Amino acid sequence: MRAALLIVLGLAIGIIGTVFAMRALNERNPLPHAVMVTMGFHRHQLQQAIKGQRCEAAASLGQLQHMQMTASDIPFAFPDAQQPFLDLAGHLRTALQNAAQSSPADCPALVAALKPVDEVCSQCHKQYR
Repeated sequence: MRAALLIVLGLAIGIIGTVFAMRALNERNPLPHAVMVTMGFHRHQLQQAIKGQRCEAAASLGQLQHMQMTASDIPFAFPDAQQPFLDLAGHLRTALQNAAQSSPADCPALVAALKPVDEVCSQCHKQYR
């Protein structure tokens, strides 16, 4: 009985240790996740502005510029990515640049400027998420 209890206890400790080790190995490079979280944060800020009808040009432009800078980190965050993924990242940078250059001054203009950005994001997430 004692031996069986020690075996079960040893297996449980081994499983818990393996789970902790696997999590640590998966979190070696936090940059890819951080880039996506940052992009999501700024997109959410823009969505909240649209929802609340508070689409001031300066605030929208600031969020779009932050997204543009973050999008430029995508190739570095995913160094082993295949070329189609990097092409979509380039399309995202172009869409964000066009959105920022359009300087949306009101909510309908911001919605229109974000449409190509959302399309690229959706396309990429369907293929690579």
